[in-house]
Amino acid sequence: MIGSRPGRLLLKAVIVPTAGTLLLLAAMVGAVLHFATEGSDAVAAQRQARLAAVAMQRAVADVRKDQEASTYWDDSVRHAHARPLDLAWLDQNLGIWFYSYYKHDETYVLDAEERAVYAMRDGRRAAPRQFAGIAPRVQSLVAQLRAQLRRGDLAAASSTEQTPGRSNLAMVRSRPAIVSVKPILSETGTVAQTAGSEYLHVSVRYIDGNFLTELAGDYGIEAPRFVRTPGAHAAIPLRATQGELIGYIEWQAFRPGNAVKNYMIIVLLVALGLIGTLLAWLLNRNLRARLELETSRAQAQHLAFHDGLTGLPNRALFNDRVDHALARARRGEDATLLLLDLDRFKHVNDTYGHQAGDELIREFGSRLTALVREEDTIARLGGDEFAILLPGLAGTEMVDALCTRILTAVHAPFEVLGNQAFVGVSIGVVQAPAAGTDRVDLMRKADIALYGAKAEGRDCYRHFDVSMDATVKLRGTIEEDLRAALATGEGLALHYQPLVGVDGKMVGVEALLRWVHPEQGLLPPAQVIPIAEETGLIIPLGEWVLRQACAAANRWPELFVALNLSPVQFRTAGFAERVLEIVRDTGVRPEQLELEVTEGVLIDDDELVRAGLAKLRAAGLKIALDDFGTGYSSLSYLRKFEVDKIKIDRSFVQHLGHTVDSAAIIHAVVTLGHAMGLTVTAEGVETGDQQRFLKLAGCNQMQGYLFSRPVPAGQIAALIAQRGTLRAA
Repeated sequence: MIGSRPGRLLLKAVIVPTAGTLLLLAAMVGAVLHFATEGSDAVAAQRQARLAAVAMQRAVADVRKDQEASTYWDDSVRHAHARPLDLAWLDQNLGIWFYSYYKHDETYVLDAEERAVYAMRDGRRAAPRQFAGIAPRVQSLVAQLRAQLRRGDLAAASSTEQTPGRSNLAMVRSRPAIVSVKPILSETGTVAQTAGSEYLHVSVRYIDGNFLTELAGDYGIEAPRFVRTPGAHAAIPLRATQGELIGYIEWQAFRPGNAVKNYMIIVLLVALGLIGTLLAWLLNRNLRARLELETSRAQAQHLAFHDGLTGLPNRALFNDRVDHALARARRGEDATLLLLDLDRFKHVNDTYGHQAGDELIREFGSRLTALVREEDTIARLGGDEFAILLPGLAGTEMVDALCTRILTAVHAPFEVLGNQAFVGVSIGVVQAPAAGTDRVDLMRKADIALYGAKAEGRDCYRHFDVSMDATVKLRGTIEEDLRAALATGEGLALHYQPLVGVDGKMVGVEALLRWVHPEQGLLPPAQVIPIAEETGLIIPLGEWVLRQACAAANRWPELFVALNLSPVQFRTAGFAERVLEIVRDTGVRPEQLELEVTEGVLIDDDELVRAGLAKLRAAGLKIALDDFGTGYSSLSYLRKFEVDKIKIDRSFVQHLGHTVDSAAIIHAVVTLGHAMGLTVTAEGVETGDQQRFLKLAGCNQMQGYLFSRPVPAGQIAALIAQRGTLRAA
C-alpha cells in the first residue's frame, strides 16, 4: 500500500513529518535529560569533594586538640619527667588512652634531647626505639616547635588551641598519616620548665585506617580509600604543608543523575509514541532526581551533626552552639550548661539487652525535648551521657526548676520491649560567665559537678562551685600520694579492735587501715577507700592489708583476725586465688582469717563473686556479712553465698533504749542467724546496758569502744596478757 499514491502521501505528509517531529522531540528531550543528569552528578561530586576536604581539615585540627587535652596538664609534666616512669599512668593518659578514645595509631613522648622515652603503637605499649620508624617525618616539626619554645614563645597554633604545636600530612611507614607534635606544658604554670627543655608529645593517625571508616559513616562518602595515583573515581589530593603531594583520597562517586539517564533512555525507546505523557513523566522524574539530591545533601549534613539513635545534636554540633553562646556570654549574656548521666542504665542493658537500652535512650531524649525551650539545645554526647545548653538563662531558680522537672520525668517507668525499666539521672550544672567562658573549662567543671551528684548518692543535681574543684585536686593529690605510700609502705599501718565473747573473753580482732598522710595528717578510711576503689589502687592496698593481717595472725594463734574487703576486690578476676596465695606465703592458718563483705558485694548475684566465696570457704577461711540490716538484707544472700557470720550494724546498737524498732530488729537478726547456724556479732557496743541487752538477746560476739578502741599491733599482746579477757570498765 506504501507504493500506491495514498501510501506515498501518507509517507510524505504524515509518517515522515511525524517521525521527524518525534525524532526531534526525542533529541530535545534526550538533550535536556543528558544535561540535567550530568548537572546533578556534577553537583553531587562537588558536594562530596567539599565534605571530604572539610573532614580532612577537621581531622588534622582534632588530632592537635586531642593532644592538648592531656599535654596541657600539670600531671603530664610531672609524670613525663618522673624517674622511673609511671608507665601505667602514661598508658592511661598519654598513650593507650589516645588509641582507645581518640583513635590515634601511634604516640610518643620525647625528652629535651628528642629521644623517645615512651611509645605506643596500635593500642599497645611499645619500645621507645619504635620512634625511629617515624623520626624522618617528624624531625622538621620537632625542630620548628623546639625553636619556638626556646624563644619562650607559647603562642597557640590556632585560635581554638591553648598551646603551640606543629602538624603535617606525611607518608609514615609507607602509609599516609596526620603527624602532630605538642609540648607537654603546665596548665597552671606552677610546674617550672626551662624554655626549650619541654618534653614533646608526638601523635600519628593513619589516614588509611579508621579515618576512612569515619569518613564513610559520618559524611556519606562511599567506599573511600587512599591511592597514590587517582583513577576514574572521585578524589581529592592530600598535600603536606610544603605542598608535597602525598596521594589522594578516592571514593565511589554518588551519581544519581546517571542512573536516571540510563533508565529514561529505555523508556523513551519503548514509549516514543506517547510524547505528551512521556514529557510530563520526564519532567516529574527530573524533579524527583533533583529532590533526591537535595534530600541526600540534607541527610548528609544532618548525619554529620546529629546522633543517629536519637536524632539529637551530637558533640560536634553541641560544641559549636556552646562556642556561640559563650561568645555572647563574654558580652554579658548568661548561659547555663547541664551534663546528664543516666543512673542504673547498665542494669537495663544487662537485663533486657542493648535493643531495650536503645529504646530507653530514645525515649529519654524525647522526654528531655518536651521539657526545654525552643532555643535550648539538647545533645547526646555518647552512651547514656547527654548535655543541655540553656542560652540566656540567668539565676538558679529556673535552672533548679528545670532540673527538678527532669528528675521527675526520668522517674516515670520506661516501656522497653514490653517491660518496665526504671532509671535515674545525675546532673551537673555550671553557669557562664560566672564560672568562665572557655568551653573546655566549662565542660570540665560541669563534669566535676556531675561527679559530685554521683558521689552524693546519684539521682540528683549539683551546681559547680570552686570547692568541688579543690576537692577533685585533693583527690588527685591523695591518689598520687597513696601510690607513693604503697610503693614505700611509709605512713600505712593497721590498728586492731578486739572482739569479745559473751563472757568477756577476747576471741579475735578486726584489722582497720590507718594512713598518716605526709601533709593532711591522719586520713579516715572513708576518704581513702573510695579513691582507692575508683583508681584501682584498692587491689594493691588490699593485698598489703592482707599480708599485714596474716603476719599479725601468726603472732596471735589463739585469736582470729577479721578484715574488710571491697566489692571491687571481689569482682577482680583471680582474687580468691591471690588471697590463698598470700595465705600460703605467710604461713597463717586459714581458719584464723575472717573476711568481711558488705551486701553490695552480693547484690548483683555475680557468679564470679559466688565462685570466689565458695573457694575461700572451702580453703578454711570464714566469711562474715558486715553491716547486716542496713541494705537489702535478703535471706537469699545467706542461702546462696553460705556465709559464716552476720554482723549487726552499729546503728541498731546505738539506738537501743531510744527506739523500739532497734531492739526488735536485733532480736529478729539473732533469731535468723541462730536458725541458720550462723555466728552473730554486734558492732558499736559502747555502754554496759547495751552489752547486757545483747547478751540476753543471744549475740555470740561483741565489738566496740566499751571493750577497746582500735590499737596498734604492739598493744594487742598486753590485752591478751590480761588473762585473755577484756571486761567492760
